[in-house]
Amino acid sequence: DQVKGVLTLQGDALCQADINLKMPRNNQLLHFAFREDKQWKLQQIQDARNHVNQAIYLLMNRDVNYQFKTGSEVLKLMDAVMLQLTRARNRLTTPATLTLPEIASGGLTKMFTPALPPDILVNFYINLNKLCLTVYQLHVLQPSTTKNFKPAGGSVLHNPGAMFEFGNQRYEVSHVHKVESVVPWLNDALVFFTVSLQLCQQLKDKISVFSSYWNYRPY
Repeated sequence: DQVKGVLTLQGDALCQADINLKMPRNNQLLHFAFREDKQWKLQQIQDARNHVNQAIYLLMNRDVNYQFKTGSEVLKLMDAVMLQLTRARNRLTTPATLTLPEIASGGLTKMFTPALPPDILVNFYINLNKLCLTVYQLHVLQPSTTKNFKPAGGSVLHNPGAMFEFGNQRYEVSHVHKVESVVPWLNDALVFFTVSLQLCQQLKDKISVFSSYWNYRPY
């Protein structure tokens, strides 16, 4: 009920965002949207794509008539391909941990019109097959209340009470709102990663069995 909006994701780019936020303390409704000249690139999707491209390069970087000489050569290739596929999948399943100052100083804060008020932070990230939006509401810590100031470290999601310093001012998170939406093609991608890794492992298992049979010498 606190956060509602529409996001448009095309590939690795959030090209539109239209968000309404109801402030709990006074029920004021805030509206902010992406500037028309701006898009926000999701680094997780970019990184996953780059790892997939590297896996494809490893598989295709040979002459069409190339023949593998040994089983160990195939195993080495499969290990390299599986490493890239695993890294790609992990980028979608493991969002980056960020500190609150990193979120505050990131380019995302400059994406909106009207500009975000100083007591609002937003963050977008991918978690498995979901696009997640987190909105942090802040309040300024007065000098008399900062004796117990303890800045929060990096996290995917910061909880109310987390403190940080930014621009010579100390803040505390008062409210956190998280909304998420399933992206069907991200779900497909995760399934394909799993199937691809299984196929690579099956090939490795077959190579190992045949290698053991080839090396077997009866007395």
